[in-house]
Amino acid sequence: MAEPVTIEELVEAMYRMVQESTGSRRLRPTDLTRAMVERFSAERCSRQACKEAMRRLTESGRCVYTFYDGSYVELPSEETRGA
Repeated sequence: MAEPVTIEELVEAMYRMVQESTGSRRLRPTDLTRAMVERFSAERCSRQACKEAMRRLTESGRCVYTFYDGSYVELPSEETRGA
């Protein structure tokens, strides 16, 4: 069996994906989970690991949940970051 992907790898991959999509598309948590499972394979990447990675991203302030017509994972706004 393949070695499971680490939570830190998932955090960085998810952050890059959110960063790259900023301004063009909003990503739902399920979009991120599906993309990570597709990227790392279902054998190495579980839904639970993806949830933990998203939790770490939001708790660290690197990403935020936004709610419009559903929930999305995005980079924090400039005002939120204190810039």
